[in-house]
Amino acid sequence: MNNIAIIPARSGSKGLKDKNILELNGKPLMYYTIKAALESECFSEVMVSTDSEKYAEIARACGANVPFLRSEKMASDNAGSWDTVREVLQNYKKVGKEFDKIALLQPTSPLRDAYDILGAFKKLDDKQANAVISIVEVDHPVQWCFKLDENGSMNELASSSYNYMRRQDLEKHYRENGAIYIVDACRILDTSYNFYADNCFGYIMPSEKSIDIDKRMDFEIAKVYLEKLL
Repeated sequence: MNNIAIIPARSGSKGLKDKNILELNGKPLMYYTIKAALESECFSEVMVSTDSEKYAEIARACGANVPFLRSEKMASDNAGSWDTVREVLQNYKKVGKEFDKIALLQPTSPLRDAYDILGAFKKLDDKQANAVISIVEVDHPVQWCFKLDENGSMNELASSSYNYMRRQDLEKHYRENGAIYIVDACRILDTSYNFYADNCFGYIMPSEKSIDIDKRMDFEIAKVYLEKLL
C-alpha cells in the first residue's frame, strides 16, 4: 500500500466564505474527509494541499500531513484540481517519495466515508481499472429535460417520445458527485492524460452521501444528514 490521499483545500472560497474550514456540527468541514481517508487505511500518506498556513494548522490538528503549501500559481482561481495534484506529486518526488495510486478527495463532500473509499478501491481491484470515479444517479431523468424556444414556449416536449413515460421505464443516467477520484499516480503526471478514456469505472454512491457543498443551502442540508448519522 503506497497510496496518497490528496485533499485540496484552497482558501478564499467565493461562493461560501472559508467553506473548507467552516464548522459543520462542531468540526471544520475538511475534518470529515481527513477522518474518512485515515479510517479507510488505504493510504500511506493523507495530505491536505492548501495555500494557507491557518488551513494547514487546522488540517494537522485533524490528523493530516501538510509538508508544504501550494505555490502562488496553484492558489489562483484559475488553477485546476489536477494541476494541483501534479504539483503535490512533484514536490513529494523532490524529497524521494513516490506513490502508486492517488485519491483526490474533495473536502466539500463530507458525507463520503471510509466505506466509500474502500468500495472505490475494491472496484479498482475488481475491474483491474486504471481509474475509478464516484458517481450518483441523476435526480431527474435527463430524457425529461428540454429547451425553451425564443418565446419561452415548451414546444420541444410536443415531439418528445419521453414526455409521458414513467421514470422506472427510462434508462438511468449518472453524474460525477465529486467525492472520490482514484487514478494511477504515474498516469496523472502526464498533462494530456484523459482518465475517462483509459479503463475508467464508476463507483455508485447514494444521493444522500453525494452532497457537494458549494453554497449555504448545501451546507445546511449536509448538517441535517450528519446530525442523523452522529
